[in-house]
Amino acid sequence: MRSGKHRRNSREVRSLGGVSERARRSGRSASKEGLRSPLGGDTMLAAGAVLGFQPPWFNIDHPLQFSQAQYLGNSAMKTLGRLCLMSALLLGPTYLAAHEGDDDHTHEPQPVPDKVAHQPSAIPDRIVLTWDGDPATSQAVTWRTDASVKKAFAEVAVAEDGPFFSFKAERTIADTTPLESNLGNANYHSAVFKNLKPKTRYAYRVGDGENWSEWSQFSTASDQPEPFTFIYFGDAQNELKSYWSRVVREAYRDAPKAAFLLHAGDLVNRGVNDADWGEWFYAGSHIHRMNACVPTPGNHEYASQDGKRSITKHWRTLFTLPQNGPEELKETVYYLDYQGVRIISLNSNEKQDEQVAWVEQVLSDNPHPWTVITFHHPIYSASKGRDNPTLRNLWQPVFDKYQVDLVLQGHDHTYARSGLMTHENVPTGATNFSEKGGTLYVVSVSGPKMYTVERRPFMRRAAEYTQLYQIISVEKDELRYEARTAMGRLYDAFTLRKREGQPNELIEQIPDTPENIGKEARP
Repeated sequence: MRSGKHRRNSREVRSLGGVSERARRSGRSASKEGLRSPLGGDTMLAAGAVLGFQPPWFNIDHPLQFSQAQYLGNSAMKTLGRLCLMSALLLGPTYLAAHEGDDDHTHEPQPVPDKVAHQPSAIPDRIVLTWDGDPATSQAVTWRTDASVKKAFAEVAVAEDGPFFSFKAERTIADTTPLESNLGNANYHSAVFKNLKPKTRYAYRVGDGENWSEWSQFSTASDQPEPFTFIYFGDAQNELKSYWSRVVREAYRDAPKAAFLLHAGDLVNRGVNDADWGEWFYAGSHIHRMNACVPTPGNHEYASQDGKRSITKHWRTLFTLPQNGPEELKETVYYLDYQGVRIISLNSNEKQDEQVAWVEQVLSDNPHPWTVITFHHPIYSASKGRDNPTLRNLWQPVFDKYQVDLVLQGHDHTYARSGLMTHENVPTGATNFSEKGGTLYVVSVSGPKMYTVERRPFMRRAAEYTQLYQIISVEKDELRYEARTAMGRLYDAFTLRKREGQPNELIEQIPDTPENIGKEARP
């Protein structure tokens, strides 16, 4: 026996495709109430079939309405003359009246307000992978919802070739932190997957139990030194959606298996402006969900809050980072170890003195052959009129003492790369190249904000008005570095090679292309 729903549909078919007897008698189509004619809705549709006119309420893709049109179009041919005349008289004014006063579509488009463009919902967004523990056995994830989601979860399972991994997923309850931004309230949730297997591919998703993200994937690090690649970005900062998107996506295209993305500060322009963070996440899209983020704060992540200048509340809400740094600098000063490399984030914005003892301890206890440090303000500035002698005098002697290999920086909105540098007898940073070895320093920029280079002797390669990203690979005793432009063009390259009992060997591999400096580089 058919259900009532099926019987009702059968009656609709018998009434010529959804136009009921009552509607036909009243001259009203069931599909569009309010459009009346003395001829009735069927006659109007038939006239349209003859004249080639499709009423605005008629849907040619609707199977019932299409059948109705075929039926009526055929029968209407018998009374063509009468229909043509009456349709011209009746449909013409009706059709014109329906459009009378309509917008002429000449108004200018208006920008979507930030509050609308970046409004949260119960569906997770702004999902980003980080670490707050050992990358070989853990993975942190953070995401945003609207304030209605009070309890959230993250699920993880060893990834498989087919879809049935989800039945084996383990659920973790997230920590939830409310954030009141300039665009309104939202909840941020963070979860840490623990006791993972090293060198294993996992699938995960986040949500409230009903509204879930898609399943994304990540790989844990090996617990032994093994080859890997990461991407380094200088300041993204401005016009993130418009101009930084192409850079981060081109970098991902070149190194899709990158273990992580390292950001040397000024990820956004106004750290307290929620729309800036919305654009940062938009630009990175799914990349943040698959490749972990290792950020260090810049001066633009700081603002006047509660009567003093401090790091934006977004920072520790958005990112779940190691908490092994000084108490007052948690999640801005930290370190993590990845497959034979110790990666250290320092905070050049505040309390520089207090970080000296901490970083010396971290460097003295370093069991790994390679050391990479990142912070925002450069030891050796690249832009005109800039210099950081206090920072240089505080930190560089420590770097020299413990033979730090590579320092990655931002802030100057130019590109400059040194040779091997030491601090001795160099008060200004103007002529401090050392043949005896030392640390290699890089300043870079990935966003569209540009300054002018002030050429200095330490610069082996420099650029201005050029957006770049850097791909860095570590394998055994070699660290390979490539700087590429936003178009993917190789701009700078070198290899550092470890030598037992001796300083690193620097092998220059600068491409045979002119530097982007001077009149030709400037707009």
